[in-house]
Amino acid sequence: MVWICTSLQILAQQKKPNILWILTDDQRVDSNGYYNQITTGKKDSPLGYVSSPNLDALAKEGAVFTNFYCNSPACAPSRASIVTGKYPHHAGIYGFEKTHNQVDYFNKTLPEVMEDSGYQTSMFGKKGYYIFNRDKKGKIRGFPNFYDQMVMANELRRNKNTTDWDNSTVAGTVDGKYTKLDSRVNFYYPNGVHKSFSRTDKITTDEKKVKEEVEKELDILYAYTRSSSDLIIGGQNSMPAGKTLDGNITREFLDYLKNENKSYQSPVGKKMQGVDSSKPFFTSLSYHFPHTPVMPPKEFRDQFKGKKYKVPVFSKEELKKLPPQLKKLYSKGKIDELTAEEKQQAIRDYYAFCAYGDAQIGKAVKAFKDYSKKHQQEYVIFYVCGDHGWQLGEQGIETKFSPWETSNHTSAIVVSSDHTKYPAGKVYKGFVEYVDIMPTILAAGGVDVNAKEFDFLDGYNLAEVLINQEKNRDYVIAELNHVIGPRAYLRTKDFAFSMRTRETNQKASNKFAPNKNIKWGLEAPRAKVEMALYDLRIDPSERNNVANDKEYIKLADWLRNKLGNIVLGDGRIETNWQQKNDYNRTTFALGADDKKAVIPKNLIPKVK
Repeated sequence: MVWICTSLQILAQQKKPNILWILTDDQRVDSNGYYNQITTGKKDSPLGYVSSPNLDALAKEGAVFTNFYCNSPACAPSRASIVTGKYPHHAGIYGFEKTHNQVDYFNKTLPEVMEDSGYQTSMFGKKGYYIFNRDKKGKIRGFPNFYDQMVMANELRRNKNTTDWDNSTVAGTVDGKYTKLDSRVNFYYPNGVHKSFSRTDKITTDEKKVKEEVEKELDILYAYTRSSSDLIIGGQNSMPAGKTLDGNITREFLDYLKNENKSYQSPVGKKMQGVDSSKPFFTSLSYHFPHTPVMPPKEFRDQFKGKKYKVPVFSKEELKKLPPQLKKLYSKGKIDELTAEEKQQAIRDYYAFCAYGDAQIGKAVKAFKDYSKKHQQEYVIFYVCGDHGWQLGEQGIETKFSPWETSNHTSAIVVSSDHTKYPAGKVYKGFVEYVDIMPTILAAGGVDVNAKEFDFLDGYNLAEVLINQEKNRDYVIAELNHVIGPRAYLRTKDFAFSMRTRETNQKASNKFAPNKNIKWGLEAPRAKVEMALYDLRIDPSERNNVANDKEYIKLADWLRNKLGNIVLGDGRIETNWQQKNDYNRTTFALGADDKKAVIPKNLIPKVK
């Protein structure tokens, strides 16, 4: 009897598809030709030439979601919303605070549920979410291993055999205190050469020469060439294609497949176990490209030589109507003072880096399909274009962290060997959100996401979205408290709205109670809430903030009330992460997030 049960379990597991979830970092939606082809009729970006042959081919095999929106335009809170399946205001994660999983509202994460469902789980690349272990004394000690096996981008980056560039910190003891002594930039070359120099005023004359040599040799472009910032937004990689950080992320995944049913050693020194061919597997393949430093390898950079791009239009006149928060974001991320050629390089190298990433994804997808076919196993591939978007001069900035379209709008491809679930060539143009990633993957793995135990999930299974009109949304939402403080966003087909949600930039702590004065965003004077509103019917590039224009004031106030009730009163959680279980949940507007934006017609200005 035991043997029969075990055999049935094995058969059930073998029927589950292998699932490969691919996520990139800071990748904007128009970097992929398939998206541009669907939405504009040509593969080039509105800015110019892009190259994505592997993803273009993948898009033809399954369903494409052209209006995919992140729920926070920054790495940590976006990735946290993905693995928890919750909006930031339900996960209590709004930025880069060090969170933990010991609060009693913390549910099992995406990989943990997949493991419970019979999957072997693995992650290769950037983890990104700031969820850590908390010891008995309340101190942060490492992070929980949500996956069975992980080789993280940081492990690869900090190993001279598996990296191209590293930003390292030298620390030591001074007067009995442990402190940061120096911050250094390191470049690694295929011949074993390592070039390094200080990022601080401690840099020596000899190091200055090395710095100048590297910058000239690799054609390094910094984001703020008129200041001292060393954020690299253009240049050539010191390593050839395949040997970069992203190349090594691909290699880790391929090694995992090649060494099936046996143990092996990763170049970072980890003892790994190859995929078990008797079980389905779920892998998170999380690339670092095209995140800064933007340095495509020479082979791909050469493909973009001589390409000319249309630089996004921006005028400082736009700043006059921006609230203080967004003016601050401009001051921190501005690139409008770059020269014309520097702007061309920034755009060219960014798209070249995306093209290199496309080649890496192509290798991974082929190996994944080959493995699945070899073992006669079904498969699902879920590609997500960036943990959020990226701006290349829109609103005068090159960064993320913003409520604007290019920081939040991405796309996705879902391919299944069972074409009945995700038909080839299917395009869905309605709104979908990153909170949909967890239920989509769980459902693909045979989990009943409609069961009561998954009531905490904020998103929908995208397979159901394709066939069920009840899953259609009128709007998408996002929230972030980082760089410029707390701000939430709501976007409908015709309008884009954002507002300051909390009075100060503080997050819950031992000195600031969770959800203190929570209704401030709804009750404070208009000017304090710093609203921004764009009429996308006539201003799709979001250049004219009309929140305080006479004919739009009532509409802005309506949107403030709608968004404010959702993110502040519909189950908002704020957590003092310095304690084990100190949080507060609001319930004064339960049900506000009904996915409907029925704006009274008399509030909508007519446009010519």
